[in-house]
Amino acid sequence: MSTKNFLPLTKRYRSIISAIHTVYRLINSTYDLRNLIFRLARLVCQISEAQHCTISILDASHAKIVLRCATRPNAKSVVCKGLRQASGIEKQVIHKSSVIRNGHLLAVPLIADDLCGILVLRRNKNEKPFDVYDQEILMTVAEQAVIGIRNLQLYEEQQKIIFGSIKSLVTLFDTRVPNAFTHSPYFSRLVCAIGHQMHLDERKIQSLKFASLLHDAGKVDIPLEILTKSTKLTEKEVSIIRGHPFKGVQILRHLEAFRPVIPIILYHHEKFDGTGYPSRLKKGQIPIGARIMAVADAFEAMVYGRPYKERMNIPDALREIKIKAGTQFDPSVVEAFLQATKKMNLKKYLPQREI
Repeated sequence: MSTKNFLPLTKRYRSIISAIHTVYRLINSTYDLRNLIFRLARLVCQISEAQHCTISILDASHAKIVLRCATRPNAKSVVCKGLRQASGIEKQVIHKSSVIRNGHLLAVPLIADDLCGILVLRRNKNEKPFDVYDQEILMTVAEQAVIGIRNLQLYEEQQKIIFGSIKSLVTLFDTRVPNAFTHSPYFSRLVCAIGHQMHLDERKIQSLKFASLLHDAGKVDIPLEILTKSTKLTEKEVSIIRGHPFKGVQILRHLEAFRPVIPIILYHHEKFDGTGYPSRLKKGQIPIGARIMAVADAFEAMVYGRPYKERMNIPDALREIKIKAGTQFDPSVVEAFLQATKKMNLKKYLPQREI
């Protein structure tokens, strides 16, 4: 082989290796299927020098599209969720389970153990048609992408099972405790909104969501007369109440799926200045999830009231949170909380309930 022919070939295979590495980094840094196909569609366009990309995820029957992302130049990428009919070219790929290359169109099946999706690329008519090399690089990228897609599908199925278990545990607790003394159905949304405002990754948001539902699980073992007491608690009763984070951890520690949630549950009553419980941690010693939970928990306690505490109106509660930034609460979390609440209609988000 002449040097003249060897150099372009080497350059092309270097491009393939680079593409594989880029896709590998993408699938290992994305924990949400919707986000993965959105980012993947844009990346594939760049790698293949194409102007249009559609990635469609199929249901088990291959007859419907459950998730689709379409991207094109100078336009916002669109991700559609819900069952949709496959297009003509997609039906051809489903029928053949093989690559279709036709001038300015290139479509490849995404196959794990079975066909799970379709990737379609299009170039504008004034661009060069797709060739064998384009097909080779796209098939290589597709092999990597399908691993990430399938892993996330399995992960999401697992999360649904875990979430079902959590809801069962929460229901068990809520049936024992009067409605007035449990959290509102909006509490979890508030906690996650703060996490998003602080740009936490998807796995940390998921842990926050689980912790927001389970952080008071340890109270299931506290006598009702203490939980619902409206007069001042005795020192012994305070000690029993303060033991609930540790008891919650004892309940959940044997469940592997809840391991990332445990530090949030254990330390959500710590204070930024080190005067909280159970370990008197301060500042960065307190896990970020626990610092977020502390702010949201205090806000809801103020707005809804507790047996031992009168309700506040929302402006007063917000003001109280701001005052305690730097002492009870992490100032950065308070700022994220205030920014998150500006984007919400709090009166609708946290409707008042009868006590």
